[in-house]
Amino acid sequence: MPVLLPPALEPFLDLLCCPVCRARLRPGRGALRCPAGHTFDIARQGYVSLLTGIRATSGDDAAMVQARNRFLSTGRYAPVRQALTRLTADAIPGRDRDRDRDRDRDRGPGRGRGRGRGRGRGRGTTVVDIGCGTGHYLAGVLDQLPGARGLGLDTSARALRLAARAHPRAAAASWDVFRSFPLVDQAVDVLLDVFAPRNPAEFHRVLRPTGRLIVVRPVERHLAELRGRVPAMVTIDPDKERRLHQALDPYFEAAGTRHVAYTAPLTRQEAIDLVGMTPSARHLTQADLSGHGPLPDQVTVSVLATSYRPR
Repeated sequence: MPVLLPPALEPFLDLLCCPVCRARLRPGRGALRCPAGHTFDIARQGYVSLLTGIRATSGDDAAMVQARNRFLSTGRYAPVRQALTRLTADAIPGRDRDRDRDRDRDRGPGRGRGRGRGRGRGRGTTVVDIGCGTGHYLAGVLDQLPGARGLGLDTSARALRLAARAHPRAAAASWDVFRSFPLVDQAVDVLLDVFAPRNPAEFHRVLRPTGRLIVVRPVERHLAELRGRVPAMVTIDPDKERRLHQALDPYFEAAGTRHVAYTAPLTRQEAIDLVGMTPSARHLTQADLSGHGPLPDQVTVSVLATSYRPR
């Protein structure tokens, strides 16, 4: 029996294009097809497989996805998600006007002051999350923008199974950030890049001139206690910020930055999951985690979240 078009994917048919010939895609018999006959299956878990040719091998495997899902569900990274959602809300044109209209509508006989505040915020807004993983951050943004639609792109089929169910207004598709995106020009209002690789030229092509790119990345003290106990963990390049600026500067200028820094408590399982969801997991063993004494019971979270406007 053919897989039906997921409801969250249908609104993106005006945005998606064939990754082979760039023609528009249309649904049919459990797949998306272009007029030239290129066909892309819709998985029964709800995401569409757009990758063609040689597949990327850097996506999260099953163990990494499980670790990520467990750790993010603890709320230890909630301040990071909150900073991201605030930057996204600030990037939406007319946000103050929409908020005031909703507030005025909800003030009346028998109604509490401010009830329903924010209803419809982000109406018509398109948010795309590059390297979306399980969809955790995209879902948080959509919760705060009830009128927005979201699309998550990732190379990991395991992660996309969760991303496709992360939010009723979140669609998901397999894609490699280093290729030309299967998206039409200047159709995205907000691009999210949270701990993910970047493709500045493609970011610039698909963003509207009034759109925003929001990049979240770790800085030097991030997870320092874990890296101190597990030396095999990947370190943070001290030149990371300079290289980021160098890559983005031809296409974008910074519009605002938030530094999110705090100490989070950790159980042993949370510490293992936190390591297990990072790129370090690809070359660490259980012996690496247990061979250096007890794991820390707290960890520093230190990230920068920057909103960029297109040049």
